[in-house]
Amino acid sequence: MNHCFSDQEDQFRTEVRRWLEDNVPESPLASGDSPEGFAQHVVWEKRLYAAGLAAVSWPKRYGGRDASLVEWLIFEEEYYRAGAPIRVTQNGIFLLAPTIFEYGTPEQKERILRPMLAAEYTWGQAWSEPNAGSDLANVQCRAERVSGGWRLNGQKTWCTRGMYCDGVHGLFRTEAASTRHKGLTYFMISLDAPGVHRRGVQRLDGHMSFAEIFFEDVFVPDHDVIGEVGRGWYVAMSTTSSERGLTLRSPGRFTAASQRLVDLYCRSTDPSPTRRQAVIETWIDAQAYRWYTYATVTKMIKGESIGAASSLDKVFWSELDLSIQRSGLALLGDLAELESGVDAVDEGRWMADFLFALAGPIYAGTNEIQRNVVAERLLGLPRR
Repeated sequence: MNHCFSDQEDQFRTEVRRWLEDNVPESPLASGDSPEGFAQHVVWEKRLYAAGLAAVSWPKRYGGRDASLVEWLIFEEEYYRAGAPIRVTQNGIFLLAPTIFEYGTPEQKERILRPMLAAEYTWGQAWSEPNAGSDLANVQCRAERVSGGWRLNGQKTWCTRGMYCDGVHGLFRTEAASTRHKGLTYFMISLDAPGVHRRGVQRLDGHMSFAEIFFEDVFVPDHDVIGEVGRGWYVAMSTTSSERGLTLRSPGRFTAASQRLVDLYCRSTDPSPTRRQAVIETWIDAQAYRWYTYATVTKMIKGESIGAASSLDKVFWSELDLSIQRSGLALLGDLAELESGVDAVDEGRWMADFLFALAGPIYAGTNEIQRNVVAERLLGLPRR
């Protein structure tokens, strides 16, 4: 891996940094998990798209700018460095889109990708079920073949921002007698389709953007099936590689957060060696994850696959996030509980980010499951 950036990459960083400095909202947007905040974030996504920055590594024909993966990582670093808004389109552009690029038909690419990137149509991930969370192969939702398509029945849960998005993507069992990984098919489903019902799930912060989604004889046309019928598990594994590996949690998120932690320590009234050591270790871990990701991208450029290594990534970034937030709370002490007022630090962000980080070892596949994957598929240990 070459640790030096090219002149073109340096110029790209400068361009992105200047645009973000000129365009990132001066005041934080409302939470993207509230109705008004989601709408504000969609407006922001449209500005990114107009500037050609919504997904820089995508082909130009779909609204990207044909940037390299290295330039995409540079964009992510600058994006989080600038404190730009969270990406409410992430379940589309970071999860569904890579799946469509790999398994989608030319018609699906033309129909789905540009509206997704322009935030004209937003997507949620409908994977988890009441009895199929980390054990995704236990999917019980059914799809029955009918004329021109499929009739879907069942329940999905924990759909992020499912109360606000326009469509979802997920697995349904299309072979009634099948079990586990076999007989599954990957569908895209409009949440405006007759027979779809949504129910909000309230979070610790009071927002109800999570949704339980119920499907009652919902018709989905054949052109909304991704990949081969009955082989949806292999399509889903492409999505999980994106979710656990590069795209959903790029290192720029954590290098920026670790730098905020360093800044917080410098303002802290508790300069104890223990606190200092915790800050140093998390900063080093964030840098290690950054360079590990650049090494991964170097392999991908050579045509190598991430494969099961994405599970290793997921365990590392989710626990790194928790380490950063816990160190921040330790520095703040009782002040961490203040959300507003003259004594509130960073507008209560540290506590909010900590509560969100608690979910990291659970979503995208629990870390216990990911450790099993690492043990069996990377280390070659026997399955027990």
